[in-house]
Amino acid sequence: MRHLNLSGDPYSMGVAQGKIFQRNVQSFPLRLDPFQREHGKKSERILREFFPEACAEMRGVSDTIGAEYTDFSAWMLCMGCCMYNLEENIPIETRGCTAFAYSKQGRILFGRNNDLPPYLKDTCASELYSPTNANRFSLATSSFIQGEEGINEQGLTVAMTFVMTDLEKIEPGFNACFAVRYLLEKSDTVRKAIALLMELPIASNCNLLLADPTGEMAVVECAPTAKTIRKPVGTDGNRIVCAANRFVCEEMRPYAATAGNDYDSQKRYNVVLGSFPGRFEKADPIEATRRLLRGEYGFMCQYDSDPNFETVWSSIFDLKHLRIYRAEGDPRNEEFVADNALRDLMWPGKEFEQKTTAGR
Repeated sequence: MRHLNLSGDPYSMGVAQGKIFQRNVQSFPLRLDPFQREHGKKSERILREFFPEACAEMRGVSDTIGAEYTDFSAWMLCMGCCMYNLEENIPIETRGCTAFAYSKQGRILFGRNNDLPPYLKDTCASELYSPTNANRFSLATSSFIQGEEGINEQGLTVAMTFVMTDLEKIEPGFNACFAVRYLLEKSDTVRKAIALLMELPIASNCNLLLADPTGEMAVVECAPTAKTIRKPVGTDGNRIVCAANRFVCEEMRPYAATAGNDYDSQKRYNVVLGSFPGRFEKADPIEATRRLLRGEYGFMCQYDSDPNFETVWSSIFDLKHLRIYRAEGDPRNEEFVADNALRDLMWPGKEFEQKTTAGR
């Protein structure tokens, strides 16, 4: 997993990334068919209206590597949406992922397995962003600029999970990964993030999980023509919300096109909800979350029968303390290691607990 530290105005951050790609002789498969090219062009106009900073960052990359901006931005906006020929004409998007957030014993925690084809493993990165006049945040991504999950300096956590969409129902708009980036940069609470999300044109089906340090949490189930807010289950002291690769809300199910091809999404969802709060009663919440993500409580990351699919990273966030723990690979084989980049950025050289006590 690459680790990047980016700061400044959007264009300069794009230039910095472009220089990294040049040094690593990175090439980009800008192979778009007419449908994708048209979708990407229309979506870029929408992105520019709502989030011009992201467009400036993409232009910084494209100018630096010598790519045509129109094709480059269209390619990025097709990711996680209609990139069905990303590698040698793969017929469908293949993305799993299980994300959840919960409150327990006064702790607010987030956990996630990011499940992808193995060939995307080398592109994965943890990126620390310090944009000018916006929230600072840590973003985990299998791409760049956009991301699958993150936590910002306010403790707001945003994560996406993919839900299959019929191609003819895809519309111009934000893909889920740009929505994650937008909400991290522009929001400080779940309430504000939901308000922004409800105004956002979404290109294809997805779940967006939101949680903040006050204990507010929700999943917004999104289709191009509909959005529904799903609240956590449980009592006030023990609440949990989970998103996998299907819609849970009855009114959203007709929009999904999974046809059973969702990598045991329902099984993973049931394992998460079935483990809480019972499995968390005696164990430390961080340790219980590790065990859940490792599949010790049931099927979560055990894709051994499919050589073309695996968990490429796992994350745990402690929202109140901005603590990040990540296993860079299958969590059954890799240890969860602390990523202190965001915390150290905010409170360099100071004791974290003292600073949070004074500042919150």
